[in-house]
Amino acid sequence: MSNTEDSRSLLLKACATVGLSPAGAEPIQIGENALWRLPLGVVARISRPGQSAAASRELAVARWLGDCGVPAVRPLDHQREPLDVDGSPVTFWYELPPHRPGTAADIAPLLRRVHGLPVPDFPLGGLDPFVRLANRIDGAATLDDRQRRWLRDRLAELQTAWLSLPPGLPASVIHGDAWGGNAAVTPTTTYLLDFERTSLGPPEWDLTATAVGYGTFGTVSDGEYTAFCEAYGADVMTWAGYPVLRDIRELRVTCFALQHAAADPVRHRSEAHYRLACLQGDSGPRPWGWRAVS
Repeated sequence: MSNTEDSRSLLLKACATVGLSPAGAEPIQIGENALWRLPLGVVARISRPGQSAAASRELAVARWLGDCGVPAVRPLDHQREPLDVDGSPVTFWYELPPHRPGTAADIAPLLRRVHGLPVPDFPLGGLDPFVRLANRIDGAATLDDRQRRWLRDRLAELQTAWLSLPPGLPASVIHGDAWGGNAAVTPTTTYLLDFERTSLGPPEWDLTATAVGYGTFGTVSDGEYTAFCEAYGADVMTWAGYPVLRDIRELRVTCFALQHAAADPVRHRSEAHYRLACLQGDSGPRPWGWRAVS
């Protein structure tokens, strides 16, 4: 979404189409996707243009998880497919009860349950850990030619390494964006959120998100990481393939920061280029103390 007013305009059109009242609508989050709180316990999610397939998959995954007994956000009962509004897919969801954001330890048991489920009978597609990276490198306006060439070479190296991962846990359904904030904790239940990247792939990919928060960002403490591993039942950092998944994650979040730096150099260039310097070996050992970019 480019801004709140553009998002509100799409919201009004979507509500008019399905007969929901937008009176008193409040923005929950305005970013690449936008979330709006509507009256009567409904949340509208407006996805990026061109993401209809992903939005359809989110609806299917949420319903399937509910059928499997995994607590998850629920789409409105009557909505089977996303609503197309000026090219942006819009979906409607039941609002969760009052809750707090989850922690790594909160999401770990849900991940364990998801990884143990049978593959659903609708197409999920395989995990592509490199999606959009080449475009983000090409569009990173704050890079010079040498830096851009280094990132392209690094991407090629990791694409090769991905194809030669050592044996690990059996491939399964994975959440795809498994950090604590994608769990919501009420006094009685922990719910799983955000299925935009749910796919089939190595379960270790979900575990690596928290491991990188611990080992690279330094935002997950020793105690929090221990609690996460105990709650899941495994420590991905002991797996021989972990360095490859870690390096892919680090490249992804560096390219994400570079994308933001291109749009707003004053706010984001320093962090994005610090991350790049770390990847290039110029900032000592991990953890590197990377700051969140949003």
